[in-house]
Amino acid sequence: MRKTLLVPIALVGLTLGLMAQGREGTASVPVGGTPLISAADAIKPVPRMPDGRVDLTGPWVGGGSNADIEREGGLKPGELPLLPWAKELRDRRRVQDEPYTLCLPMSVPRMNPYPWKFAMTYSSRGLTHIYVLHELGDAGAHRVVYMDGRSHPPDTLPTWWGHSIGRFEGDTLVIDTVGYNDKFWFDSRGTPHTEQLHTIERWTRVNYGTLVNDFTLDDPGAYARPVPLHFTARHIRPDLDLMEFICAEDNQYGLAGGFKPAQPDR
Repeated sequence: MRKTLLVPIALVGLTLGLMAQGREGTASVPVGGTPLISAADAIKPVPRMPDGRVDLTGPWVGGGSNADIEREGGLKPGELPLLPWAKELRDRRRVQDEPYTLCLPMSVPRMNPYPWKFAMTYSSRGLTHIYVLHELGDAGAHRVVYMDGRSHPPDTLPTWWGHSIGRFEGDTLVIDTVGYNDKFWFDSRGTPHTEQLHTIERWTRVNYGTLVNDFTLDDPGAYARPVPLHFTARHIRPDLDLMEFICAEDNQYGLAGGFKPAQPDR
């Protein structure tokens, strides 16, 4: 019975967290009160890696959609150019049917109310990979961005995270991704896409505490035109780090959400 109850408890907690985050917006302190750095620290200069490259590692919170990609991306109500079939699909979807709250990956540009970070990997050839790591285990474990100059393969197998290649333009990290499946939602509202989805993210760290994501959504299968969106991530306290949280296990979720565990029987 105990194991049977853990999954619904975790999912209810996650759903409530996502709903609350949607009310507060991506720039606010996330559910559970994950502490951001101070205002004085936030405006400090951008840190750099030993090779002079801008340090994007984080950890961060926010920087993407969650409850409503249209609103959180800076658009007005009704401004998202969904094709009629896609709008009809979004309008009939129910939040309780969302794949993400069933422990499936959230994908791009989704950001849950919990910390995440870039992991920049170097070899003798320089920066070769960037991994995007999320605190929530059901976010998909990790996302790989290839920084070694390769191109997209001619025939990509549709996957949750797609195939991502990256490059730096000055201090801005540009991530180009194709090869998505059509299973994930852009938000808990149910905003859809197709396998034609092509995204371009432009991540710019404007100061120590702020990371901007200028995001282009291009999907001719579901949208009348490419859509520019704008998101902002905030730096959490650097002495904190990502915790382990496995969706189906509920490991440490209560602590991350600000709940105190019950005292054991003595």
